[in-house]
Amino acid sequence: MPELPEVETTRRGLEPYCVGQIVREAVVREPRLRWPIPAELPATIAGTCVRQLDRRGKYLIMRLDSASALLLHLGMSGYMRVVPSQAPPAKHDHVDLALDNGYCLRFNDARRFGSVHLTPEPAESHPLLRSLGPEPFASDFDGAYLHARATGRRLAVKAFIMDSCTVVGVGNIYATEALFRAGIHPARAAGRISRKRFERLAGMIRAVLGEAIEAGGTTLRDFTRSDGQPGYFQQALDAYGRGGQPCRRCGQIMRTSRLGQRATVYCPHCQR
Repeated sequence: MPELPEVETTRRGLEPYCVGQIVREAVVREPRLRWPIPAELPATIAGTCVRQLDRRGKYLIMRLDSASALLLHLGMSGYMRVVPSQAPPAKHDHVDLALDNGYCLRFNDARRFGSVHLTPEPAESHPLLRSLGPEPFASDFDGAYLHARATGRRLAVKAFIMDSCTVVGVGNIYATEALFRAGIHPARAAGRISRKRFERLAGMIRAVLGEAIEAGGTTLRDFTRSDGQPGYFQQALDAYGRGGQPCRRCGQIMRTSRLGQRATVYCPHCQR
């Protein structure tokens, strides 16, 4: 699934092509995504100008001059690309946003787990966004925040930081990497971690996500960037996908377990 770095990479790739441009036409070929695309969407956004392209967690927010906004989620394997408006659609190209500069933002989603929402209210008030936790790069996300929120909780720390109500955008790949760098066992109860260790973990979450964004995301299965090129952070992964291999720090064999139905790789020596 595209996580925060992949979504931010997509946002950065799309932004120069769409901000300040008029949506000349919206074409919906397949409205049956995770939630049905509203039938009125094409008529509502045609002729509007894209004021801004933001990201909140794993959602793209396209703010329009009509005071409405589009929320886009890439789902499990979806992606958006910039193509010439006249480029013929490929299989699973479900939505086109044709712009007046001759380009088109094209949404492809083979599994149809993604979503496109039109909201007349402030985007942050939408039900899918209003209960989200802080952004990992925001000033209110730090070790003190994590420690206070974890007090008394028995939930495994990996599940704790993957909860979007705790902090947004930390999916399985980056939670695994951040915990490895912080030296924290993924199954340790969140409420048993000191504030000092949470300070280190918060820093590692920011570092891992920041490095992944600069590398253009991680290529796993079928994620590609908005320009069709792969991300390269997979080459820097120290833990995710390395079960059964020697730890790059101590040489012991990395172990794999399951937490919350997700595969979790960790070093039994380096992570406590």
